[in-house]
Amino acid sequence: MRYPGSMATESEGAKAGPRTVFCVKLRKELPGLQQVPFEGHPIGQRIYENVSEQAWKMWLDQMRIIMNEYRLNLADPHAQQALIQLMEQYFFGEGAALPPEYEPPAQA
Repeated sequence: MRYPGSMATESEGAKAGPRTVFCVKLRKELPGLQQVPFEGHPIGQRIYENVSEQAWKMWLDQMRIIMNEYRLNLADPHAQQALIQLMEQYFFGEGAALPPEYEPPAQA
């Protein structure tokens, strides 16, 4: 029996197709990421085990907005830490809001 967030074994993955996870963001079983993001950082493994590929793509869109609106320089360790905290909130907390000044582009 698999529990939400558990990983399939290699033999399960071979029979069942792509690896699936119970996505903490979308609250359902979905295809998981193919590799661990942020290899070497604890949040990377946690995301790999609990976040779907679909939810990860949603985060990437939100992350681009955050980086542009706050003009984050990811070479700066403080900016990296701030982004990791927002990512943690987005997936495992109450969510990460878009910057208050953000206005979506006008639809053509």
